[in-house]
Amino acid sequence: MFVYVGSYTEAPYGDGPGISGFRFDDETGRLTPFQTVGGVQNPSFLVAAKDGRNVYSTNELPEGGVSAFARDPDTGNLLALNREATHGADPCYVSIDPSGRYVLAVNYTGGSVAVVPIAEDGSVRPASDVVRHTGSSVRPDRQETAHPHMIHAAPDGESIVVTDLGADSVFSYGFDAEAGKLVARPERSAKAEPGSGPRHFAFSPDGATLYVLNELTDTLTAYDWNGGSPAARQTVPAVPKSTADDLSGAHVLVSPDGKFVYGSNRGHGSITVSKVDGATGELSVVGQVPTGGKTPRGFGMDPSGQWVVVANQDAGTVVTFRRNAETGLLEETGNVVEVKSPVTVVFVAE
Repeated sequence: MFVYVGSYTEAPYGDGPGISGFRFDDETGRLTPFQTVGGVQNPSFLVAAKDGRNVYSTNELPEGGVSAFARDPDTGNLLALNREATHGADPCYVSIDPSGRYVLAVNYTGGSVAVVPIAEDGSVRPASDVVRHTGSSVRPDRQETAHPHMIHAAPDGESIVVTDLGADSVFSYGFDAEAGKLVARPERSAKAEPGSGPRHFAFSPDGATLYVLNELTDTLTAYDWNGGSPAARQTVPAVPKSTADDLSGAHVLVSPDGKFVYGSNRGHGSITVSKVDGATGELSVVGQVPTGGKTPRGFGMDPSGQWVVVANQDAGTVVTFRRNAETGLLEETGNVVEVKSPVTVVFVAE
């Protein structure tokens, strides 16, 4: 198993090395470095192709871009291929559409969503579509305009979901894979609680429930997916009320068995563990696990669900936890590696 960590490389965001590659020991949870890919600016989010032969990163900059890398499946080494513009400022998330032919990106400051075609050799080509979001909400300091934060396909393969922190919205798009175009479906989009700031999301394994972590209120909302028309069902706090000044939710994942939902809390320095009731689907917060470092941002879970690796951005550490499948809680392993300004963690199988 391989793990790749993307970091902020440019001031004022950070001084990280770029993309750090590690071999992951699935017996002990130990991370062993094997490559550092420099020369890539602010690769704050990474995604690997399904076949593992390519990796794509954001370039979170005022003139945003997506960088493509070829990946040696045996050694795990990455080789830079090229970069294309996302036509918006500060792209902060990338994913790959179900056909495997396009990189999907959101431009946070630019307020737009971009579709970037993938060539046969794995390199990226000029954008085939750029969709600008509009809207604002009740927090003028953070929601003065649209700020799309995550884009990913739904498990049904028919929908592309975008959470917009600035517009307090969960957008559901169709996708034309032949033309490389997003298809607007405003009637299937949902408004979030005003001032909540939807940030990242994850689906239940059966695709029936969409879990959204709200950055500004540090809450977790469960939406019934309804075939592409999300409807909010329940919202629970991700941190105790006593930490109201530290609200800053970041990333969310669901365990492979669908029994637990995890969210990182930057201000609180923790991962929240929420249990899913198997009969009703209701969420109940089990507790918060300290990550052993300041500002836990992105985190990854291995395909077996046994391990969780967390990037503590302002501590400059990447920490491995063992996951208890029965309680959902994360247990310290003592495995810590230093990476300056780490932001995202991606597992790739050998």
